Order: sequence, then C-alpha cells, then structure tokens
Amino acid sequence: MVNVLKKWVESDRRELRRISRLAKCVEALADEMAALTDEELQAKTPALKAELAAGKTLDDILPEAFAVAREGAKRVLGLYPFHVQIMGGIVLHGGNIAEMKTGEGKTLTATMPVYLNALAGRGVHVITVNEYLSERDAAEMGQLYNWLGLSVGVNGAEKTPDEKREAYQKDILYSTNSEIGFDYLRDNMAVYQEDQVQRGLNFAIIDEVDSILIDEARTPLIISGPGTGTSQLYHQADRLVKQLKEDDDYTIDLESKTVALTDEGIKKAEQYFNLDNLYDIDNTALTHHLDQALRANYIMLIDRDYVVRDGEVLIVDSFTGRVMDGRRFSDGLHQAIEAKENVEIQEENKTMANITYQNLFRMYNKLSGMTGTARTEMEEFREIYNMDTISIPTNRPIARKDEPDILYPTLESKFHAVVRKIVELHAKGQPILVGTVAVETSEYLSHLLDEQNIPHVVLNAKNHAKEAEIVKNAGQVGAVTIATNMAGRGTDIKLGPGVRELGGLAVLGTERHESRRIDNQLRGRSGRQGDPGLSQFYLSLEDDLMKRFGGDRIKAFLERMQVDPDDEDVVIKSRFLTRQVESAQKRVEGNNYDSRKNVLQYDDVMREQREIIYGERQQVITETESLDDVLMPMIERTVRRAIDQHTLGSQKEWELDKIVEFATEVIAKPDQISVADLTGKSADKMYDFIMNLAHQGVEEKRDQLYDASQMLEFEKVVILRVVDSRWTEHIDAMDQFRQSVGLRGYGQRNPLVEYQMAGYQMFEQMITDIEYEVTRLFMKSEIRQNVTR
Repeated sequence: MVNVLKKWVESDRRELRRISRLAKCVEALADEMAALTDEELQAKTPALKAELAAGKTLDDILPEAFAVAREGAKRVLGLYPFHVQIMGGIVLHGGNIAEMKTGEGKTLTATMPVYLNALAGRGVHVITVNEYLSERDAAEMGQLYNWLGLSVGVNGAEKTPDEKREAYQKDILYSTNSEIGFDYLRDNMAVYQEDQVQRGLNFAIIDEVDSILIDEARTPLIISGPGTGTSQLYHQADRLVKQLKEDDDYTIDLESKTVALTDEGIKKAEQYFNLDNLYDIDNTALTHHLDQALRANYIMLIDRDYVVRDGEVLIVDSFTGRVMDGRRFSDGLHQAIEAKENVEIQEENKTMANITYQNLFRMYNKLSGMTGTARTEMEEFREIYNMDTISIPTNRPIARKDEPDILYPTLESKFHAVVRKIVELHAKGQPILVGTVAVETSEYLSHLLDEQNIPHVVLNAKNHAKEAEIVKNAGQVGAVTIATNMAGRGTDIKLGPGVRELGGLAVLGTERHESRRIDNQLRGRSGRQGDPGLSQFYLSLEDDLMKRFGGDRIKAFLERMQVDPDDEDVVIKSRFLTRQVESAQKRVEGNNYDSRKNVLQYDDVMREQREIIYGERQQVITETESLDDVLMPMIERTVRRAIDQHTLGSQKEWELDKIVEFATEVIAKPDQISVADLTGKSADKMYDFIMNLAHQGVEEKRDQLYDASQMLEFEKVVILRVVDSRWTEHIDAMDQFRQSVGLRGYGQRNPLVEYQMAGYQMFEQMITDIEYEVTRLFMKSEIRQNVTR
C-alpha cells in the first residue's frame, strides 16, 4: 500500500512539473505579446485559426494562444493570470480536472483553454451550476472574448428556441448543466430539423465539476408528459399514515433513510382499506402510494428537503441549499408530499425522455472541470468520466486556521455555543459566515441571534434572489451571515478594509455535511489568496450524521474518557472526533458512490437504446430527398415476420387465413388478396405476392401526392409519430420494470443482469411494434390534399 501511495504521489509531482514547464513556455512569450499594439494582438485570432486550418493541432499552438489570452485579459479586464492559473488552464485543455482552492481565480483560469479551443470553430461550452453565474461570467469574460474576435452566447431556461439556436452557434456558450441536458432531450423529440437548437457536443469546461458530475449524478433529467391522475389515493394514504405511531406501526432505518410498515401497521392498513391482504397483487398501486406517503411524512422534512411557497411544493437541493425550480420528485413522491402539506396535487406524469448527467457529459468529445474540492472523489472521476484530478498549488500559502471539531451532547447546547462564539467574535468586529445544512436550521439560528440583538442576514432557499448582494457584504467588518450550503459555490467573499487585522473571515459550521467536499467548500470561503481566517465545526450527538453513522463509536469514546453524554455542559474538542466524523463521511460517500454507479449501470442499458433510437430519428429528420430506404425495409421485415409466424410446421398446418387477415389489416385492400391467392405457394412466393401489393400501395401514395417533397414529409410524419409514441411507452415500461427488478435478488438472481436481458427483449419487441405500426399507418392511411402543416 505504501508503495502504491508513493507511486501515485510521484506521478502527480511529475505531471505538475510537466505542466509547470509548459506554463513557463507561455510566460516566455509575455514580453513579445506586451509589445504588440491592440490591433496586432487582435489579429492573432485569425492568424491562429489559419495555422489550425493548415494542419497544426491545438497542442501545437497552445503556448501562443494562452499568451494571447493572457495579454488580452490584462488589457481588457485588468487581470493577469498567475503561473498557477496558466497551469490550471493547461490541465483543463487536457480534458482533466483542475483542483484549485477558493479565491485562486478559476473563472480567469478558464479563459485561456476556452479561447484556445474556441479557435477550432466547433464550439466550447462553459457549464455553471446556476443561471446567475452563467450570465455573470458571460458578461465579464465575454468582454475579453469579443475583444479577441470570438462570439459569446448565454443559454437560459427562459430563452425561445430561436434565441437558443443562435446562442449554440456562438464560439463560446455559457449554460447551466440542466439546460444543456433538457435541450439535448428536446432536440431528440423534435419533428423538424429547424426546431432543434444544439450543434454537436464538442468541448465542455464544467465549473464546480464535483457538484454537477457527482452530487447531481443520482438525479436523472426527465421530460414528462401527462399521465393518469389518482389524487384520491394520495389523500387516503396520507390520512392513514398520519395516524400511525413510530415503532408500533412503522420503523425508520436512519442509515438508509427508509421507512417500512410493521405487522401491526399492515393490519391497520388492511382494516382502513377493508382488505384481506394488503400485499395481494391487485393492491400494487395502493402499496406504492402507502410507501410514498410514509416517505413523505417521516423521511422528507419541510425546510430541509423541500419548501412550500405559494401553495406549491418546491425541492431544495441538499448540496447547494437552492430551490430547484421546475423539478419534481419522481414516482409519485412529489404528489405524496403535496397531500401531506394539503396543497393542490398536480397530475402524475409519464416519462417521455430521460438521461443521467453521467451519460450526457460522457457524450462530449472532450470534458474538463474545475473546483476547489475534487480530491475525495478522484477515483470516481477517473472511472466514470476518464478525467484525472490534478491539484494546482495555491498562489500564496494558506494562512487560515482550521480548528478541530467541537462536540456537544444536544442540539440545543450546540446552538447556544455557536451563538456565544458569534457574540464573542462580533464584539471585536470580525466578519462571520455561519454554515447550516438546512433551511430550518438557518431560521432557528437567526431566531437565537435576534434574541441577542445581533444584526445578521440569512441566505437560504427562501431568499436566494439576494445572494450576490449578501455574499458581497459578508466580508465587511461586523457582518454576520447565516447561509445554507449555497454560499459555498461559485461565490467569492472579499475582505473589507481592516478585516485582515481582525483575523479575516471566521467560518463556523453548525453541522458536518454527509460529504467532506461540502465541508471543505464552506471552509474554503475563508483564507482566499493567503488571507488570514478561521474555520471550526460545531457538532452534537443529535446531528443527523452522528445518529446515522458515528454515534455509537463516539459514545464509547466518551465512556472511556469518563464523560457523561447527557451532561449539557460537556464540551469535547479532539482530533479523534474529527477523524471519527470523517470516517462516517467516507462511509456515506461510499454509499453514494455505489448508488451513482448503480444508476449509471442501469442507465447504460437505456443509453445504448437511446443512441440507436435518437440516431435513427436524426437520420429521418435530416433526410432531404427520400425515406424509401428506411421505410421499405420496415415493410419487408414486417411482412417476413407475419409469414414466418404463420408458416410453422408442415404446409398443412400453415395458417393462410391469418396471413390474409394480416395483409388486409396492414398492407392491402380486402379485395386484393384471398386464401386462394396463397394456396399452394411456398413461404417465399407468398412474401413476393404480398410485397408486390405493398409496392403497388406505395406507388398509389406517390400518385396521390403532388411531388417528392410531399411524399418525404408524409413518410417523416408517419415514422416519427410511431417512433415517439412507442419509445415513450418503452421508457415508461423500463422505468416500472426497474423499480420491481430488485425483488429478483431474493431469488439469487442478479437484478442488473435481469434488467439487461429483459431490457434487450423489450427493446427488440418495441422495434418490431414500431415497424408493424409504421407499415400499417403508411399503407392504410388516406391522403387528403387540404391538410396543411
């Protein structure tokens, strides 16, 4: 193990040395660039494009392109990238992850690889976690790109398809991750090419890459259509579970966050719904509603997992603390929460298109990212995305003091200690950022500070509109800011005058998050660019993380130390405690990694199918002359299947009447074929006879239409309508099958293998159904000339 570690550290150092040498080559061109006039520097863009056109690679022109972008940044933005920022840019260009601490200027770092890769003309996407950051970075950095002769676009949820298409055509596009994903799905649901907005997925730089590729990877992007509404059942299930008692009627497993009925609870449910057996196969829908009602009432917490605003249940992102507008919990959970909170239940939806972030971003030709905290997930980045994580040294040494965690026996004693610390620091004017895990915690702490007459601001999912302004002032003398995890991403807290002398920004964490990266993000708000600072976490034995994973070991440790865990005044400050908490966090991270990998393995089955269907769709949409070479093979295979199905065994056993029935329903008019026409013919001769009728039918359609373009339009509409309808049904069926396939594990069968095998069979059946339906619709439809698009 020691040798493996040594080898890994050595290879890391070797890579950093290589990158540093290349960065020096960029710096060596500084004087030459500085000597150029503005016009001469701007003329470098077409000159570099010409070099690429003449056969040079992006790697060949990297030193010069980086030097141009660097000098341009100095003239346009008044910012000049440091050596470590050039190193970060080289890592990004290489399709890897640059881990750069907070305040090291990641936004400026990205300008160099963005400029270089945009010269190739295939588009560069800069992905951010929210639209505010997209617009801010596009406005600030866009000045540089425009000055250097490149175009910049911003993609947002509110934009029209025309505006989106225009933005995607720009050299550089700023967008959120979800909008890229939804545009991809919508493009693959479009019927006409002019309705599509994206061009190819070429190169992406993801800001806060761990937030997007790790934290959000368990949540697939879903486009839904109306499903079947059963709101009555949600209310009935909710009324029942509200009457149940914990331990007697249901049990909660804190570690896995699951809830289940006990035997007593099952009896109560059977009495309530007047059933003999709750788990009878006829009651599947009811048990599903009960499961979701239990989760909604006893696992999902208001102001932590969701907020209710204007009679609507809105999801709160557990990693950022932000409200996720337009997103809904799937599988009926959102409706169950709506029933719990007694707001209007919105109709259940049916999945029409879906994709995970893992499979979306793996479609880019080159992918890279930057963050302050990627090291803890480096193995996952390498395994899932084929990206190495390289830690870039800080420009100045970190001067922040990271104090060991402090443990209190109860939540109440912990929060009183936090308030005492705030009062103490506030008295001398030191700015304080208090990190909380949930909305309700931030509001509780705010209430305690009001009692102490401490002026403060709260930044959480309920008032994130003022985020930029709140964060801007968080580093001023006497500022007290309470924030959920949202203050940890993409925001830079600059120190006001006189704050360095007071000790810099003090960061107080009121709880450890289940991911070490989130804690590190919070710590990283303080001590930017060598500033002084302080960070400390306050914990209690009643914290979620402690109850789920660390409590027993820590209680045993307290007993060894002869400490009474029920004593309100007990305070434990120990490095052992910090190590125990980090060990608990590693277990959660391991569980989450397994969960993400599991999501990906299942989605990989859908990925292959999605690529086939979307590829075929795109071929149909982009065809400009004729789709006969797509349509005729479908008809041929449909006819061949029908004949094969009804010509089994000896010739006497052939079902000629069934073949005639098929032909009249799908291919021809009833007077064109009879059993007598097929009697005595071989299977191949029957196939030829029916295909001859099919060709006649196709020619009739051509005669009925004015020209080839109308025929093409007719073929497109028929194929796309059937494909989209059957694909939507298939996704929904796969979704439902996936939820139940886990039960096959009890029969000693691997659920994933079962899902892969059944998924393949269901896909084959869907293709058969599509070809049959396209054949029937095309051959049997009547054409009327007054129909317009």
